[in-house]
Amino acid sequence: MSSGPPKFREKAEVLDESALDRALTRIAHEILEKNDGAKDLTFVGLRTRGVTLAQRLAQKIARIDGTTLPVGTLDITLYRDDLDMRGAPVVRGTDIPFSIKGKTVVLVDDVLFTGRTIRAALDALIDLGRPRMIQLAILVDRGHRELPIRPDYVGKNLPTSRRESVAVRMREHDGEDRVVIEAPEEA
Repeated sequence: MSSGPPKFREKAEVLDESALDRALTRIAHEILEKNDGAKDLTFVGLRTRGVTLAQRLAQKIARIDGTTLPVGTLDITLYRDDLDMRGAPVVRGTDIPFSIKGKTVVLVDDVLFTGRTIRAALDALIDLGRPRMIQLAILVDRGHRELPIRPDYVGKNLPTSRRESVAVRMREHDGEDRVVIEAPEEA
């Protein structure tokens, strides 16, 4: 008899509030350096925490460079390769109120794991236009790739076991800023 999805307990904190902020500041500087400034840059965050991270990166770049960058929201629900395994999809909508044609799009997500979410995001983004370039910014790269996806910017490389989970908690959604590794509770 199945008791539902596994329950997880916090195993370790890997980024506290100040470390998370420092990682985002470093990523913002790396983005500006790699692109010789903010000209023709846009941010597109994956729902939900990727959007919040994209907004924070745009704010940091505005403080560093004085440039206000557009931030969009991408919903990849209908592009997932596991739709048939998940039941009825809940589509929350994409909101990119600017053209990505000819722009450098920095795609932002919280955790990179197998690469399947990013593959779906690339498909969804290309359906919206042809950017000059797409770069990938990730807060946490936990490894275990199943597809040849590699981020351009990483806040923290965090080797984990497949059984573990990485929880990114952000004050806008969870009331706190921190990243933790969670392990399944033993039965």
